[in-house]
Amino acid sequence: MGRKTQITREMILEAAFEILDESGIGAVAIKNIAARLNCSTQPVSWQFGSMQELKKELFWYSARKFSADMERLMKGRPAIEAFFVTGMNYISIACDHPNVFRFVNVDDPMDSIGERLNGDTSIFAMQFDEVSAGLLAKEYGMTEETAAEIIRDTVIYTHGLSVMMMYDNYRLPKETACEMIYKVGERFMKAKGYDINVDYEKMIKEFFG
Repeated sequence: MGRKTQITREMILEAAFEILDESGIGAVAIKNIAARLNCSTQPVSWQFGSMQELKKELFWYSARKFSADMERLMKGRPAIEAFFVTGMNYISIACDHPNVFRFVNVDDPMDSIGERLNGDTSIFAMQFDEVSAGLLAKEYGMTEETAAEIIRDTVIYTHGLSVMMMYDNYRLPKETACEMIYKVGERFMKAKGYDINVDYEKMIKEFFG
């Protein structure tokens, strides 16, 4: 008799991620995950206990997948270039993985995972990216408050554009959308008296190959 494959937590999350990516969070169900893994529903139920717990783990699993990519893309770049590359990556995720993007970045987490990620704090009261603000401030000789404001406003614009890009009827070429966020960021910088010293053509060519 053949040896039974042990169904691990990682295998379940990867199967759930694939289903999410293909068909959306509504299709992520224990029976569908079990069918994907060619096993009974028991190992899935045993590992997670409930669908709410599984979806919560899937939320962070999906977020980690994309953040790992982002860290690789940012490595070794100047602060402003690294910041724009994160925006370009965000746009790409919305286009290439719209169901995952919606689950992680658009859906109300109270509906999808039963948990409010920021507690009772408004997202607008939070620092959008403290590390990036510090690096940008140092690179351009601006205050961290100014850097944080530029980052906040560029992130808000990028998120709104990315949400539109999820839908085919609003779809722009990714390169066009990336150029749009670059130009908006450039305007925000100039409004504060700073010029961007980035070779945009080189950056876009490296990103898209």
